Amino acid sequence: MIRAILISAALLASACAPHRIQYYQLSAFEKQARIAEAGPTLVVARITTPEALQDGRIRYLEGPNEVGAYEYHRWTDPPGLLVKEALIQVLRASGTFRSVDEAGSSAAGDYSLRGKLLEFAEVDGAGMQTRVSLDFELRDTKTGRVVWSQTLTHNEPLQAKKVSEVVQSLDRNLRGVLEQAAAGIGAAIAAR
Repeated sequence: MIRAILISAALLASACAPHRIQYYQLSAFEKQARIAEAGPTLVVARITTPEALQDGRIRYLEGPNEVGAYEYHRWTDPPGLLVKEALIQVLRASGTFRSVDEAGSSAAGDYSLRGKLLEFAEVDGAGMQTRVSLDFELRDTKTGRVVWSQTLTHNEPLQAKKVSEVVQSLDRNLRGVLEQAAAGIGAAIAAR
């Protein structure tokens, strides 16, 4: 009887043990910033995100309507902030701009870039993949005119359904989208 009580207590204690939350971050962008001596200046505004992405949990999509989140796997910062920091690194490394600064600082730029993170998740279905989708808008600060806008989406297949693989795939996806955005922005500015 005592043995059964001890086994029950041990099972109950292990079931109630707190789960360890694992945190993930994006890899640092390895290229050095290339400053354009005569290039324009750019201010990067906030990257807005849907409310579901703001809590930092890594998301997954199952089917066309079901959205879930890994309860014990989270980003180190909200995805909008991670994306903005990566975007600034990519734009600085592009060599198009004399400076790339965050909005809200005392910096005033020739151009202002803002964005919205539309999707940043694992997608389950016929084939597992990750999806990154961002909407961008570049404005000339002197005229207020939009000089470039685009929604960029990239999907990448997953080899294994492990959260660490999901994170690495999202990181690669994001880099591809941001480099595509930097090229589009550079082309729009060069055309002016």
